[in-house]
Amino acid sequence: MPAANPRHGYILGLSAYIIWGLFPLYFKAIASVPAVEIIIHRVLWSALFGGLLLLVWKHPGWWRELRDNPRRLAILALSGTLIAANWLTYVWSVNSGHMVEASLGYYINPLVNVLLGMVILGERLRRLQWVAVGLATLGVAQQVWQLGSVPWISLVLALTFGCYGLIRKQAPVKALPGLVVETWMLVPIALGWLLLNPGAHSAQMAFWSTSEAWWLVAAGPVTLIPLVCFNAAARHLPYTSLGFLQYIAPTLVLLQAVLLFGEHLSPSTLVALVFIWAALVVYSVDIWLSIRKRR
Repeated sequence: MPAANPRHGYILGLSAYIIWGLFPLYFKAIASVPAVEIIIHRVLWSALFGGLLLLVWKHPGWWRELRDNPRRLAILALSGTLIAANWLTYVWSVNSGHMVEASLGYYINPLVNVLLGMVILGERLRRLQWVAVGLATLGVAQQVWQLGSVPWISLVLALTFGCYGLIRKQAPVKALPGLVVETWMLVPIALGWLLLNPGAHSAQMAFWSTSEAWWLVAAGPVTLIPLVCFNAAARHLPYTSLGFLQYIAPTLVLLQAVLLFGEHLSPSTLVALVFIWAALVVYSVDIWLSIRKRR
């Protein structure tokens, strides 16, 4: 196994999170296609390109392990459903002018992971983790109080992605084979949707002579490239270091929302973000202190 190279790790990690953070530019380029149809093609092209990538980037024994453990296949079917729901919510939020709420969802995701660990896995929270969760809860609660409604986009994105990560831990399959199996399990549903919707954009022959058709085909590589970068980075960096980079993506989404696409950043949302940013600072300090204690 080659020695870890932190410099390469940071380059690859930054590449992954910057690409994820720039996803809104891609989805805006195909905004005329309904969100459901975009996800249908994301599933199909990710399955195709992922399968081809597996032929080149070998993962010995992955299929035999899955075949011998039917429970893992069932878990991947459930995790695939969750990630599809996450993708659909995210694409809809971007193309419906709710990018600020989407960024908020991915900011609170690490704190949702902490809560899920406590509630489902029975993990005990450290004192600073309680403070971080409390601050984030206050941020969401004040937005509910100010707006009179639950920020459902943020919560759905955080919960589906948090549950996805939690469930995937129950099926220890490497990221690329796991994603390929998840998407291939969704392929029959995707094809069925296309057959039942002959009026869909991509069901028209004329559509495939437009530039948007190629943008839809690009959904495969666009999904897989940052995943490959992330997995390569994970081999060179401690997972905690990689975790700190995750805030790049929602920050880029937030900046695009406000500066590029003119979304309004209301005072209540700004207050919620301040609480959540404070929570993330406390959360990051807790991680740093726990690493120091282990040394």
